[in-house]
Amino acid sequence: MRITDLMDKRSIELDGKPKSKKEALDMMVSLMVKSGKILDEEAYRKQVYAREEESTTGIGMGLAIPHGKCSAVAKPGLAAMVVPEGVEFDSLDGAPATLIFLIAAPDTKDNVHLDVLSKLSMMMMDASFADNLRHAASVDAFLKIIDDADSERPDIDEKNAQDAKSDMTQAGAGQFKILAVTSCPTGIAHTYMAAEGLEKAAKAHDCFIKVETRGSGGAKNVLTQEEIQAADCIIIAADAKVPMERFHGKKLIECPVSDGISKADKLVERAVSGDVPVYEAKAGQEEHSSTNTGGSLGHKIYTQLMNGVSHMLPFVVGGGILIAIAFLIDGLCVDMASLSPEMRANFGTITPVAAVFKNIGGVAFGFMLPVLAGFIAMSIADRPGLALGFVGGMIAANGKSGFLGALLAGFLAGYVILGLRKVFSHLPESIEKITPVLLYPFCGILITGLIMMFVVEPPIGALNTMLNTALTNMNGGSKILLGMIVAGMMAIDMGGPFNKAAYVFGTASIAAGNYDIMAAVMIGGMVPPCAIALATILFKDKFTKEERESGPTNFIMGLAFITEGAIPFAASDPLHVLPSCIAGAALAGAMSMGFGCTLMAPHGGIFVFPVVEHALMYLVALAAGTILGAVLLGVLKKKAAK
Repeated sequence: MRITDLMDKRSIELDGKPKSKKEALDMMVSLMVKSGKILDEEAYRKQVYAREEESTTGIGMGLAIPHGKCSAVAKPGLAAMVVPEGVEFDSLDGAPATLIFLIAAPDTKDNVHLDVLSKLSMMMMDASFADNLRHAASVDAFLKIIDDADSERPDIDEKNAQDAKSDMTQAGAGQFKILAVTSCPTGIAHTYMAAEGLEKAAKAHDCFIKVETRGSGGAKNVLTQEEIQAADCIIIAADAKVPMERFHGKKLIECPVSDGISKADKLVERAVSGDVPVYEAKAGQEEHSSTNTGGSLGHKIYTQLMNGVSHMLPFVVGGGILIAIAFLIDGLCVDMASLSPEMRANFGTITPVAAVFKNIGGVAFGFMLPVLAGFIAMSIADRPGLALGFVGGMIAANGKSGFLGALLAGFLAGYVILGLRKVFSHLPESIEKITPVLLYPFCGILITGLIMMFVVEPPIGALNTMLNTALTNMNGGSKILLGMIVAGMMAIDMGGPFNKAAYVFGTASIAAGNYDIMAAVMIGGMVPPCAIALATILFKDKFTKEERESGPTNFIMGLAFITEGAIPFAASDPLHVLPSCIAGAALAGAMSMGFGCTLMAPHGGIFVFPVVEHALMYLVALAAGTILGAVLLGVLKKKAAK
């Protein structure tokens, strides 16, 4: 594949006049949309802006290469804009951007386009090439300049093969030897631009250099242990995780990947000068992110929270369904009316078979809060945070603070470890080596436990008790409104933050004994795919041939509580699909609450309907929400183009 294969004449502007960075990004997204490679313009725009929040893509030298990789991209593409007067782009060197390339990458396993985009990124480091593009007389001339340069330069795989053959034996006598690693969060452009910058700078200073690139296609040109031992200095220019333990005892410079692009000369000069600290690897910290500059605080907190939630869900789902089966077995085998109050309290363990399911499910479900807290802590402080998080989560589970307490325990444990690292960083080397196995666990667990018991538990426990009491006492309109809200949230982003927040609230309510909320949550997640499936049957002219063929499969996904089946339809027409799905889900959630439906399982869809209290009315609520959503889709959506 050649670079020009990713480009479209309609997506090239040679006389752009944006007044601001935001306007420039919006213009670039509009250019990309003209190529026909974007399924959802707004979703792609959000991804481009989200990448820009991590760190600026204005690399300096008048260049900017913003990019977005997501499911809203149908095919990989490039858009380009020349800005003769320049536009402020928060560039690394402060210079306005006069040449902007926008990358669109689909979120697929097929990454053949990444090598092409990486090759373009390295070509952009050639000042004459970039200047020729700025002064192109026409779009055809612009494309020809790229095509000619593409022919002259080896492909990424060829270059990596050549670099892989390069070893320390090729270094001249007395030649200074530098090894480097470059990596950026997306691994598309900056990784390879930094590698190119460092290679040029090393050549200018008559130094030997070998660069390991850790891009989207994986690690290439990997440094060997023999090369590391023979190196005079290591340069890590990375904003993503890099295996660091291998560099223990070597002189090492750490910097953002952007420095490898804009400050390569200074990095090489510093390496040659010898004014470089020796890297001391800490046991238990196999990987390291060279900088902490990427992403906003809110984005980091969300990522850390989702790390805990994703590890928690298997315990919740597996354990919850086993418990639900136990309730079902007892419900079928035992006459509840004949049981004493004491026996009713043991419902789920009355029959021997039910007791087996209940005990196994209870053990799995009991891991929910410790695992949540442990993996939140691990995302903040690596493996040393795991033990502290488990202990804090267990204190929350055994106390009264519950789910809220476990959330706080996870973040508390992570930041306790970060604090201890600073405190213990000045210890003698002989003692510092035992910190991960002795001091971190001992001091960290003690500090986390004391704070949880005497600072977190009292107020959060009281708040949690108050909330559970309020939910239990809800009735009438307030309960119906709650059902509308949580069910509607399940349809807002179908797997995103709103959806996950509602689902986590539902599972936490199960643990607290409030089963009606989970019923509203699950039905809210079932409605969107079911409504879309019904709409593709009733309103055929509103959907394309492909959508009509794939639509009915959403009945299966919806009934199995897989909301994500609706995402392709929502992505292609969010302004009409999302309001319809939200309205249908909200109605179903309100009716579920109104009918008094409860659900003791956190997942399963139609397969756990036997354990739903008032299951028949639950089906009525599902049908009502599905019909409303489908009808609204038929009214709001425009006729599909033939």
